[in-house]
Amino acid sequence: MKNLLWVIVLSFLACSQPLKTSPSGAMIKIDGSSTVFPVTEAVAEEFQKAKEGAVKVTVGISGTGGGFKKFCRGETDISDASRPILKKEMDDCNSGGIKYIELPVAYDALTVMIHPSNTWATKMTVQDLKKIWEPTAQEKITKWNQVRPNWPDQPIKLYGAGADSGTFDYFTEAIVGKAKSSRGDYTASEDDNVLVQGIANDKNSLGYFGFAYYVENQNKLKAVAVDGGKGGILPSQKTVEDGTYEPLSRPIFIYINNKSLDRKEVKEFVEFYLKNAAKLVQEVKYIPLPAKAYEMVLGNFQKGKIGTVFGGKSEVGLKIETLLQREAKY
Repeated sequence: MKNLLWVIVLSFLACSQPLKTSPSGAMIKIDGSSTVFPVTEAVAEEFQKAKEGAVKVTVGISGTGGGFKKFCRGETDISDASRPILKKEMDDCNSGGIKYIELPVAYDALTVMIHPSNTWATKMTVQDLKKIWEPTAQEKITKWNQVRPNWPDQPIKLYGAGADSGTFDYFTEAIVGKAKSSRGDYTASEDDNVLVQGIANDKNSLGYFGFAYYVENQNKLKAVAVDGGKGGILPSQKTVEDGTYEPLSRPIFIYINNKSLDRKEVKEFVEFYLKNAAKLVQEVKYIPLPAKAYEMVLGNFQKGKIGTVFGGKSEVGLKIETLLQREAKY
């Protein structure tokens, strides 16, 4: 009898508590770019608050390429990408029966980093960077004075994106001239926080990653002014918007599995993302698109516009106005 009373009491208490999770176990799975991660994570946190825990959103970091592998196998609902989907990935998605909607959500200024004590390499040309990062530099260009004779006779310690990263694809194409063409003797990671720590703790370091990670760590990192032919330009919201920070400005994206939109929570999440992106992108230190761009992208999403405006190729130096022209024709 006593045990029965306890069961009744506990059942009453359980029923009187507010639900913390959805009774249907609603979940949205996202993976991909570490560059896009801060934006998507911020949106996911706000969305889950708005839904009072009724929907769980998981956000992984396996790199743009790693994210697309999962996405095209149907393992995720949304893929974060720091470059457009490539032809092979399009083919993989097609083979897996995955149709997708491509949505640009912000701009990034891919940032070249040095240690704060470095006073000599504060401005570098694209040619300087190519000399360091091209495949033929492996085990040959190992000291700063091999890049420029007036720089110190000190080792260069390199940190950069891993091979599954869209940042790796974009940087190598913009700097070396061919995507994935890079020396291999450097510390590589798809997790930008690993690169932050490496550069911050090594006085002879040089590395690259997304702008937001630099802004969050300005007290222990120094950005390099990149000379793409018009003098050294530092990354900033202004230099991305006016197109002067080149060739390392780039749009970043989310890709939506069209089948996942049969679930109400996924559709609501994407609409929430686009309606709140401008504010949250700014908060996590990336460069928001113009307000009219988010309206256009939201319209394309609501119309269910399948596919990509990039034709399976990544592009270097795509300015915001050019992106908007394409989205208008999407």
